[in-house]
Amino acid sequence: MMHIDSRERNFIIGTTILLLIFGAAVLVSSFAFGFQVPAPVERIDPKVVATPGQSPWGDPVAERLRELAPNKYEVYILAQAWAFQPNQIRVPVGSTVTFYLTSKDVQHGFRLDGTNINMMVLPGEVSRLTATFDEPGEYNFICHEYCGVGHHTMYGQLIVEP
Repeated sequence: MMHIDSRERNFIIGTTILLLIFGAAVLVSSFAFGFQVPAPVERIDPKVVATPGQSPWGDPVAERLRELAPNKYEVYILAQAWAFQPNQIRVPVGSTVTFYLTSKDVQHGFRLDGTNINMMVLPGEVSRLTATFDEPGEYNFICHEYCGVGHHTMYGQLIVEP
């Protein structure tokens, strides 16, 4: 039988307890706070993503917000240097919105203030997250991944109307 120094044993026990606490915190927060992990839902050719007829991101900007059912929407946002298209979205209060994002040039980020929507937007990958808006107001979204000299101009707004 091998002898383990008491300090080393206590360190191993303490480390194991911390790992269990951190694991429990991740599980609790994912269910209690509705954390969503954005995963690519499909792949798309970034060279033709904005071409009309090739994808929803090729549709006119005004047609990228689609009402699927009462208070259920999907929006297709294209990130490109240095803008989101569309950069202003309007939905009524109580709406559930599914965001589909992709990029046609470089890596971007998308964070929607006041929600748990926060994802990386990569060329060739479609990211999807959903949020429900029960409070009227203005929710700003920004690019949080540096994408070049015009990065600071890359923002938009979701307006939830009463």
